[in-house]
Amino acid sequence: MSLLRAAAAPAPHTPLRLLSRRLAAMEEPLKSVDYEVFGRVQGVCFRMYTEGEAKKRGVVGWVKNTSKGTVTGQVQGPKEKVDSMKAWLSKVGSPSSRIDRTDFSNEKTISNLEYSNFSIRY
Repeated sequence: MSLLRAAAAPAPHTPLRLLSRRLAAMEEPLKSVDYEVFGRVQGVCFRMYTEGEAKKRGVVGWVKNTSKGTVTGQVQGPKEKVDSMKAWLSKVGSPSSRIDRTDFSNEKTISNLEYSNFSIRY
């Protein structure tokens, strides 16, 4: 068989569910963490930027404003990506925000993601 014909031949069929299981087994452990951000974090598009960063970094979860002027939420995903998001929530935020501190709680390893995307809650 010529090299060109071999390259054009279809790959053997692997069911998607088996492929995703293999990929999940190769990935690092999944992590979940709750957070609360204190400072000037409401009225400065903090939730919108958080959603954008989460999607860019490949994590899932949610974010919402609280009645006490903070922003709270949960992030889930591979450990390295969650740690990256934690750093963003602690030090960067939206351009007009001022982060005084970020508290993280309920940090744990999980076997499955509880969310399929990252969303803003109201």
